[in-house]
Amino acid sequence: MDNSTAHPVDNSLHGRTVVVTGGTRGVGAGIARAFAEAGAQVLACARRPPERPLAGVEFIPLDLRDPPAVRACFAALPRLDVLVNNAGGTPYRLLADADAERHAKVVELNLITPLTASLAAYEHLRRNRGSIVMVGSVSGGRPSPGSAAYGAAKAGLANLAASMAVEWAPEVRVNTLVVGMVRTEPAHLHYGGPDGLAAVSRTVPLGRLAAPADVGAAAVFLACDAAGYISGASLQVHGGGERPAFLAAATAGGDVRTDCADAAATRGGLPRTTAAGQESPGASPVPEER
Repeated sequence: MDNSTAHPVDNSLHGRTVVVTGGTRGVGAGIARAFAEAGAQVLACARRPPERPLAGVEFIPLDLRDPPAVRACFAALPRLDVLVNNAGGTPYRLLADADAERHAKVVELNLITPLTASLAAYEHLRRNRGSIVMVGSVSGGRPSPGSAAYGAAKAGLANLAASMAVEWAPEVRVNTLVVGMVRTEPAHLHYGGPDGLAAVSRTVPLGRLAAPADVGAAAVFLACDAAGYISGASLQVHGGGERPAFLAAATAGGDVRTDCADAAATRGGLPRTTAAGQESPGASPVPEER
């Protein structure tokens, strides 16, 4: 193949407009910062403004559960190249502890609002051959006791993204970030201080929880030209996942047994609460497990 006439890929995002839903705190703020640092014009949509302004990020007040307001917001944009559907989350809630209507609200926030925003953004994205990044969760691919409706919604989100990638090709690329545990500011409230954080971190093969910037970097990659042939994909951003449970019962490999036993003891009594994007009514201020 003759590469003499090939042009270098431009991976900068200068001149592009990016909307990040739930982009004012936690993972969403990390994503918004990453796009701003890549040179994009970034708009963060959420119900509440950030506690501190984010450099290079414009805040737009928006309740994503209000479809007419969402459509009006996107229609008013002069340009849109990338939509990051990050807003979502859930409080810890066992299935039998709430009625179906309460669980339906979790599904609405984590599945229906990304669909609403994507439909509202479609014409902009089609015109500019843009892309959508869905922020999914490891909870969508394994049992999620205490957040079952959330896990079901995230499983649906991954399927929605895959179908959307086929229907809207070739004009719009659609991909999903499958995100694991993320360390945000109030992590110590959930995991019991430094010792708890250290024990939980040992359950991750890379030895630490993700930082919001890790998720942001992955989102920027999927949106830039380097990922121009990637669509309908699920990119796992979970530090290698979770060690198999059987290792905790293994009779060999003392270090592995100790690490897993510590992790099991730490995690066994902890609720798996998510606060992705901090958009969920009543969601606890806890570290984000997408």
